[in-house]
Amino acid sequence: MDRRILDVLATDARATNAAIAARVGIAASTCHARVRALVERGVIRGFRADVDPAALGRGLEALIAIRLQAGARKGLEAFRDYLLTLPDVEGVFFVTGDRDFLLHVAVADSDALRDLVSKTLSVRPEVAGTSTTVIFEHARP
Repeated sequence: MDRRILDVLATDARATNAAIAARVGIAASTCHARVRALVERGVIRGFRADVDPAALGRGLEALIAIRLQAGARKGLEAFRDYLLTLPDVEGVFFVTGDRDFLLHVAVADSDALRDLVSKTLSVRPEVAGTSTTVIFEHARP
């Protein structure tokens, strides 16, 4: 039952409790209790609007792979927290392989992307290198 509720919410986070209950085939009170329990257990981490960055003047999206200096690995959490403060960052991923972090960013144009990489990220002492990939299309399920 919880998986069916989650499927409805994943498709439409704005669905009313009554609408979810009707689609899943349970009483509204049961649905409300299950959704509340899913939130309390941390299964549902939040309800968000999926805003198109282009509508906000940030039409160029990119992925920036960041490799840290060997000595900086002890400060991974602090660096992650720093990345989360940057206004153009859409998501921060701590990854395996030859890079440490992968950033999803949305910026106004190529000049803004260049400045983000060269004047904000690359100048950090813990950063050993970056690699940037422009996103042509971001399709979502």
